[in-house]
Amino acid sequence: MTKLTTKMRNKIPSNKFAMPGEKKYPIEDKAHARNAKARASQQEKKGNLSASQKAMIDRKADKVLKKHERPEYTRG
Repeated sequence: MTKLTTKMRNKIPSNKFAMPGEKKYPIEDKAHARNAKARASQQEKKGNLSASQKAMIDRKADKVLKKHERPEYTRG
């Protein structure tokens, strides 16, 4: 995963963040979505994030992960 600089972060549209108002937890791709889920879990355990905030981040990250999912191969 590439290091996200402030300049790069500012160029990302708000809808590509799990917490758009604060521009926290970028989820623009699969790697960032997985990372957002992991960081949200850490912050919830530390008491810096509520369970509802974590659930919201997980939902948004899961949408990104599902969108980038590869279809299952079935032999026919």
